Amino acid sequence: MTSEQLKATLRQQPFRPFTIRMVDGRSFEVSHPEWVFVSPSGRTAVVFEPDDSHSVLDLMLMSELEVPSTRTAS
Repeated sequence: MTSEQLKATLRQQPFRPFTIRMVDGRSFEVSHPEWVFVSPSGRTAVVFEPDDSHSVLDLMLMSELEVPSTRTAS
């Protein structure tokens, strides 16, 4: 995963919540763009949870950014 891919997903207008999937199977829900910070080097990202806990992630170990469709069933 590149920092630009993550930043582009965070900048989507309107913002769409998404899931970060890691190569080890862990996943992180991102429900607000201000809960993720990418380091200046672009190598790591800090993801905050609603309870103020956080995880420092290596972008090289991210396998997917899952962004659900905005389409609704008719």
